[in-house]
Amino acid sequence: MLAHLRTHTRKLVALALIAATYLMARLPGVSEQERQALAHRFRFDRMALPEPPGELRSVRRVHRSLQHISAWISSVGAGAAINDLDGDGLANDICWVDPRADIVRVAPAPGPPQRYEPVVLNPAPLPYDTATTAPMGCLPGDVDEDGRMDLVVYFWGRTPVMFLRRGSSYQPVELTLEKARWYTNAAFFSDLDGDGHVDLVIGNYFQDGARILDASNDELQSMQHSMSRALNGGRKHVFRWHAPGTFHEVKEAFDEPAAQGWTLAAGAADLDGDLLPEIYFGNDFGPDRLLHNRSTPGHLRFEIVAGRRSFTMPKSKVIGNDSFKGMGVDFGDINGDGRPDIYVSNIAAPYALEESHFLFVSAGEPQSFRRGIAPYVDASEELGLSRSSWAWDARLADFDNDGVVEAVQATGFAKGSVNRWPELHEVAMANDQTLHNPAAWHNFRPGDDLSGQYGNPFFVRASDGRYYDVADLLGLDAPQLSRGIAVADADGDGRLDYVLANQWETSYFHRNLAPRPGAFLGLQLVNRKGSPVIGAEAAVHLAGGRKLVAQVDGGAGHSGKRSAELHFGLGSTPASARLQVVLRWRDGSGVHERAEMIAPGRHRIVLDKEGI
Repeated sequence: MLAHLRTHTRKLVALALIAATYLMARLPGVSEQERQALAHRFRFDRMALPEPPGELRSVRRVHRSLQHISAWISSVGAGAAINDLDGDGLANDICWVDPRADIVRVAPAPGPPQRYEPVVLNPAPLPYDTATTAPMGCLPGDVDEDGRMDLVVYFWGRTPVMFLRRGSSYQPVELTLEKARWYTNAAFFSDLDGDGHVDLVIGNYFQDGARILDASNDELQSMQHSMSRALNGGRKHVFRWHAPGTFHEVKEAFDEPAAQGWTLAAGAADLDGDLLPEIYFGNDFGPDRLLHNRSTPGHLRFEIVAGRRSFTMPKSKVIGNDSFKGMGVDFGDINGDGRPDIYVSNIAAPYALEESHFLFVSAGEPQSFRRGIAPYVDASEELGLSRSSWAWDARLADFDNDGVVEAVQATGFAKGSVNRWPELHEVAMANDQTLHNPAAWHNFRPGDDLSGQYGNPFFVRASDGRYYDVADLLGLDAPQLSRGIAVADADGDGRLDYVLANQWETSYFHRNLAPRPGAFLGLQLVNRKGSPVIGAEAAVHLAGGRKLVAQVDGGAGHSGKRSAELHFGLGSTPASARLQVVLRWRDGSGVHERAEMIAPGRHRIVLDKEGI
C-alpha cells in the first residue's frame, strides 16, 4: 500500500512539473478583443504589379550537378525598390525584378495617374548571357551626382550594371571592367569614409566564378561546406566613389573573416554616434558580421565586433556569433533610447531547424565598439518577434503614425504539395565533409514544399509591450513566396505604403488606407543638387521628453529597398505644433548639426554647412 502511494505521489509530482514547464514555455498572448482593436488601426488596398509578357516559368535552368535541387537554387530573385525616380517629389516609382521572366522594370506605383509607360532595364549593348545570368535586385541611388536617381541592378552570373538616368530612359554602364561571374544577393549605398560621396557595397552568395546557372557546364559546383560555419561562399566587394558615375573597388576593405560568407542581406547605419556607418552582413549558414567603422576620408577601415554572452544566453543569440541564416536586416529604434536597433530574419518556422529571428536592442555605451564589443542583446523572444516562418526581408515602419513601429516580414521558401522538411533536416544534420557536394543532398524540385503554406506576418505592439501578429485580421495572411519589402509614402498622404516582391508569383503594391492615422513628419534630406544625403540623421523631440530618431537608408535588407525619405509618426501631435528637429550629417569637412523648428507634414530640407 505504501509503495503504491509513493508511486502515485511520484506521478503527481511529475505531472505537476510537466504542467509548470508547459506554463513557463508557453508564449504570452492577448485577448481576441485586443487583437481586434490592434488590427482595426490598419487597412491596406492590395494592387497587383503588371504581369511580365510571354511564357512564365517557375524554376530556373541550373547547372547539371544541381538539377536535382533546382527548386532550392531557384529560391531567390524577386526584388523591389520604391523611390522618386522621375523627380516629381514623391517616392511613387517602383523598380522590381520578376524571376518568372528574369525581367527588370520601372513603373509608376499602381493607381492614377499613370505618368509613364513601364520601362524595361535592358543591359544591351553590354555583354549579357540570358542562358547563364539572372537579375536579383534593383538599388536606387544618384550614381553620377546630377540630382536624379539612377539604378544599380545586380545579378547571378555577372557583375552589377549601373543604369544612369538620361531623360526618360536609362543608359547601362558597367560598374567594373573586371569580367567576373558574381552571385549577388545584397547591395547598398553608404558614405563609408565620410567624404560626402556614397560608396557601394556588394554581398555575394555562391562563390565568385561559379557556374550555377550554366546548364551546359560539366564542372562540379560546390554548395556550402557547413550548415553553421560555412565560409566558402561569395566575397563582399566595396566600391569607393571616385568621380561622378565612377567607382573603384577597394580590394582589401574587409579582413578575411568579414569578407567571407554566403551573404543574403546587408545594410549600414551609424550605431555609435559618429555618423560613420557600421555595416551588418546577414550570412546564410554561418555567423553574421557586424563591422565597426573606423574609416577616415579616403581610407576605409573596419573591425569585426561581437556581443558578449551571459550564462543563460545561447551562443547563436549573441550578435556576431550565430549559426543561423541571416536573410534580412533592418534598423529602427525599438527601445526608445535614440540609437538604432537591429532586426534580423532567419528561419523561424515551428519545428524547422529550431532557429529564431533576432531583435538586437542597444544595451550599453557606444564606446564599447572601440573595445571590440557590440553593445547589443537579443530581445526577440520577450518582445514577440522571435518566431514566424522562413523569413527574408524584415521591415520596421510606423504604418498608423502612432509613434511606434510595426514589424513586417517576407516569408516562404518553396510552395508545393510534398513536405520536404524531413529531408532538409537530414541534410542539416549531415557531416560537413560531405555537405558541399550536391550529390549528398536530397531532391528539392518543383512541387516540393518548404515553409510554403504560411502568410507574411504583420506584427503590432500591444499594451503589454510585446508584438502580436494580426495579418489574418487584415487579410494579409495568404500563403506567398515573398522576398523583398520596399516601404515609402508613395502618394504623399502621410501613410506609409509598401511593395511586396514575390518569387514565382505576382508581386503587389499595398496602398495604406489606415482609417485614423496620427499626425506625421516626412523629411526629404537632400544636398544642393537634390540628391538624398544617405546616412543623415534626424532627431524629432516630442512633448514629454520623447525623441524619435531615424537615418536616411541607402538600401538595407535582402531584395527590398525602401525610399530615401524619413517618416515619423507623431500620434496626437496637433497640426499647429512646431517640433524641434535636430539634423546631423557628415561630409568631407566633418560632422554638421542644425536645429530646425518644423510643423507636421512633408518637408524638403537642403543640408549645407549653415548653422554648424
